[in-house]
Amino acid sequence: MTGKRVKKATDTEDLLSCIIEAIKGKKGNDIVSLEIGNLPNAVCKYFVFCSADSTTQVDAIANNIEDKVIEKLSEKVYRSAGYENAIWIVLDYIDIVVHVFQTEWRNYYRIEELWADAKALRYDES
Repeated sequence: MTGKRVKKATDTEDLLSCIIEAIKGKKGNDIVSLEIGNLPNAVCKYFVFCSADSTTQVDAIANNIEDKVIEKLSEKVYRSAGYENAIWIVLDYIDIVVHVFQTEWRNYYRIEELWADAKALRYDES
């Protein structure tokens, strides 16, 4: 039986910062975090969304997130999906779920609008 690591609030903030920097490192576009932890029926504390112009870039961003989080925080992704076609890759870090979209599919699905009442923070691409 393996022990479960208990996360502190600062761990979540460190993880969020690491994810944002990893996205910026691969030139992700339109980066947004939604603080959903206080909403009813929340499945995590944050959703992070970003866009990329190609499936190659979607894959590169998702891989960079995984690499940087392991490198800086020694934490592996709990579950991931979407690498097969790389139009929408989801990375689940329990407290934070990351959505890396190809731009046209993000515009089509517009899923972040489902949490319009969440506190949103936009990150510039600089």
